[in-house]
Amino acid sequence: MTDKQWVLTDVANGIWLDDFDLDPQDGPSLAGATNWSVQKRTLQGGVSAGVDVVEVDNGRLTMSILPTRGMGLWKGACDGLALGWDSPVPQPVNPAFVNQSDRSGLGWLSGFNELLCRCGLSSNGAPGTDVIKNNEGNPTETELTLHGKIANTPAHHVAVSICDTDAGTISVTGIVDETMMFGPSLQLVSSFSTTAGSNSFSIIDEVRNLQGTPAELELLYHTNFGKPLLEEGAKLVAPVLEMAPRDAHAAADIDSYDVYLGPTAGYAEQCYFFELAADEAGQTRVLLRNRAGDCGLSMRYAKSQLPWLTQWKCTQLEADGYVTGIEPGTDFPNLKTFEREQGRVVVLPPGGSYQVRIDFEIHGTAEAVATTEHEIRALQEHFVPQVHRTALPKYSGS
Repeated sequence: MTDKQWVLTDVANGIWLDDFDLDPQDGPSLAGATNWSVQKRTLQGGVSAGVDVVEVDNGRLTMSILPTRGMGLWKGACDGLALGWDSPVPQPVNPAFVNQSDRSGLGWLSGFNELLCRCGLSSNGAPGTDVIKNNEGNPTETELTLHGKIANTPAHHVAVSICDTDAGTISVTGIVDETMMFGPSLQLVSSFSTTAGSNSFSIIDEVRNLQGTPAELELLYHTNFGKPLLEEGAKLVAPVLEMAPRDAHAAADIDSYDVYLGPTAGYAEQCYFFELAADEAGQTRVLLRNRAGDCGLSMRYAKSQLPWLTQWKCTQLEADGYVTGIEPGTDFPNLKTFEREQGRVVVLPPGGSYQVRIDFEIHGTAEAVATTEHEIRALQEHFVPQVHRTALPKYSGS
């Protein structure tokens, strides 16, 4: 067995590789693929200047990872099926060009175009005012911006590792600190991992509380899809225990919450909040599939780690950003004060940590999609889902 690592970035030790190119010619031989590769490049020009991209190709599946943007995943593809969406923000944006306080706390959206970006770590919901204790121990108001800071914070350590056991595993790990004096001191250690020649990848995250006092954590995985998975008649398949619309606007279309429109002029976003069923091992699974049911992507994860799911429907015209978000999280993306009142804000003890694993699988045939859909439906065999036609106060307070 060979397990080898290459450090691309290590700020503490002054390590920085301008570029990196690894393939079977200068790396281990992997039984699962003979044409795998890992490359690192730095974008130049415009608001992308200085953004590092780590491109992983396992011989079948590709991923473009963004260490500069909190270890987000810009886009991917598997067997020719594109993963991601077409944002009005076409290229990755250096966080230096993102003013998160812009537009009354919505500035986060000026850098938003990823297939997957994390929302958190100390907050992840709507912009607004929170009340915390300041450095003198007195309550003070602080303004929270949309979806927190982690997606606009660069990793200070990035490494690639290859393990040739069985088919072979390719991993990219980054460490991102969301820290300040008299404020949050949280660290994200994130690894993307894929088996050579496979149609799947995993994200394994650990969030650590670096300070000597308890710390609050909110973490949501904003996973976003456009065409070809998203189209008129595309469908979300989920083992629903209980669900409700976020507000009256979403409630108007509750009967079709799981089915998508094509690009629609004037469409206003709708959100739905879910608690999902899990199997005996505590695992739950969701699937987004196209209208024909011959391609899709599923996400499997432990309900204990990510107990809540948000569905974001944004089927506006393509020029405006035709997209849906399937977003498992530790909480719902409401204002933090509300989520705290509902007991959904995680509190980490001094030196404590929180682990999350999500397994993604891309399904490129009707048979694979049908099998996955059957497995999800089987989780609902013994109960009737509670579908609320109006917002639940415990979910959104609307």
